[in-house]
Amino acid sequence: MKVYLAVGSVYGGAAEVAEEYQRALSEAGLAAELDEAPRVERLGAEDILLVVTSTTGQGELPDAIQPFFQQLESQAMQLSGRPFAVVALGDSSYGASFAAAGRAFQHKLEDLGAQAIQPLLVIDALEHFQAVDGAQVAIQSLVEALTR
Repeated sequence: MKVYLAVGSVYGGAAEVAEEYQRALSEAGLAAELDEAPRVERLGAEDILLVVTSTTGQGELPDAIQPFFQQLESQAMQLSGRPFAVVALGDSSYGASFAAAGRAFQHKLEDLGAQAIQPLLVIDALEHFQAVDGAQVAIQSLVEALTR
């Protein structure tokens, strides 16, 4: 079993959160591949998918993760039962577009039949200056769930 960390980062916060997930998973003896230019063809048949993405502009996906999302849409992949989790970084002062990229991934993966292993984690920049601080509890929870 491997965790495939698909990362969409603009200023580095999402990458830092993904690196912390990778570190914790590796310390627990789990394989974790971090990919800052994710593509569907790199997602193994048995991989657990973890998407960690910020939101840019008025709710858009970061450039590096857009092709991954578009592949999911265009290929109409069946991900029935595939375990996944999404971490959405954003700034609540942006109103309706707050964490929109992560929310879009959550909805798309659910639509494709994937099975959430954790609720959507939303990290608000107004509450956590360092995004990784907002992820600590979820990181430990995911590691515990995968090592049981």
